[in-house]
Amino acid sequence: MEPDDAIGEVLVTEEDLQRRVAELGAEVSRDYQGRAPLLVAILKGAVPFLADLMRQMTIDCELDFMAVSSYGSSTDSSGVVRILKDLDAPIEGRHVLIVEDIIDSGLTLQYLMRNLRARSPASLEVCALLTKPERLRVELSPRYLGFEIPNRFAVGYGLDHAQHYRNLNYVAALDA
Repeated sequence: MEPDDAIGEVLVTEEDLQRRVAELGAEVSRDYQGRAPLLVAILKGAVPFLADLMRQMTIDCELDFMAVSSYGSSTDSSGVVRILKDLDAPIEGRHVLIVEDIIDSGLTLQYLMRNLRARSPASLEVCALLTKPERLRVELSPRYLGFEIPNRFAVGYGLDHAQHYRNLNYVAALDA
């Protein structure tokens, strides 16, 4: 990819991403041994993380996807969420692991957790690649967490700005 003046400081290098995703895959494999979790990726940003995570897992798993839209300004979620694509199959009695690219305010994820918990899964946990502790507005503690990053607009490794930069193999701050 061509260098872009809008891409600023690298927040997480490709090497650090690969190392931590391998560690997370091992943790998930250990914790879900014998249980074949259902990995629920939140579209579109979590797809690269999901693909790399499941390749690092040594246990059987299934996949499903959700797409959501948060109402509010482009940089600030209101926590009012609309489900654009729901799960294809029921999750009652299943061990569900939400795979998320980034936890920002936490409002959207809090809504999703409530929504999915109401469907009676056997267990419901979160595996998030990134979080911005300074922006968190609700009490959330993901079971698996990749990295804490500063309160900067992040792109790369699935994260986008106007649908651009998702294919970067690292996470960077957007300076534009």
